[in-house]
Amino acid sequence: MNIAAFDIGGTSLKMGVVDDRGNILTQESADISHNARDKILEEIVGWLEKNPGCEGIAVSTPGYIDPDKGFIEMGGTIRDFDGFHLSQWLTEKTALPATVENDAHCALLAEYWLGKAKKLNDFLMLTIGTGMGGAAFCNGALIRGGRNRAGEFGCLLTSRPTSSDIERHTMSQSCTMTALRENYSQLTDRPVDDVSGKDVFDACDRQEKTAQQVVEKFYQDLAACLYNLFSVFDPQMIFIGGGITAREPFLEELSEQLAKYQIDIRIDAATYGNDSGMLGATWNFLQRQPQKN
Repeated sequence: MNIAAFDIGGTSLKMGVVDDRGNILTQESADISHNARDKILEEIVGWLEKNPGCEGIAVSTPGYIDPDKGFIEMGGTIRDFDGFHLSQWLTEKTALPATVENDAHCALLAEYWLGKAKKLNDFLMLTIGTGMGGAAFCNGALIRGGRNRAGEFGCLLTSRPTSSDIERHTMSQSCTMTALRENYSQLTDRPVDDVSGKDVFDACDRQEKTAQQVVEKFYQDLAACLYNLFSVFDPQMIFIGGGITAREPFLEELSEQLAKYQIDIRIDAATYGNDSGMLGATWNFLQRQPQKN
């Protein structure tokens, strides 16, 4: 059974054909940096036309998702998707069954299905990219919450709010690639669009003091976030996904900060990197299909 899998990200749409054992048979990506709903839907339909023979559609996307209905209550970084019934639209357009799930949930489900969490009952997934996402797997089940909003770790406060702009004091504003770039941009008077996360870490490796200051704060805030999550959930492992994990010393550098808390917080990189969204979406699709006798 082949599934058309889509992972809608902050700047790119990943598209693939995945079989029911988790093998990615073909894949490519498209730029969606303007976050326009019509552009994203056009790319999805175009991919389906170029890859006939799939028996269903599996989507991973940001925001608050009702996975039973495939309804996007709030689209996260893609506000064009607010209040949009994506699975219904896809089924009406293609006559194929379609499922939709939150992107961080999909990253967690990929780890549970095929990765290093196959034998774990309690673990967390933290995704760090343009923003921060999260998901919790406790006592053998994905935690969704009363309104499908559980796991929004990026909303955790890093300090007491001093203004009505609460978001300024959240994890999403302190330890994401966006925050890292913006902090470095402000201190160096460089346009933020000219600064990548890699640029900041490369400057830090060259022992540039400004970059070292920004990176140090990034790790301090991230370690504090993990300490809080560990204290609440007591997980066997916390997996971290996103482009940051491509940095070779990332886990070592983060572990040095965590050691200051003197508790056994176990961390590891997500197994499948940028493929996690498509794989987790596929597993979600397979679990929601009627069982054949």
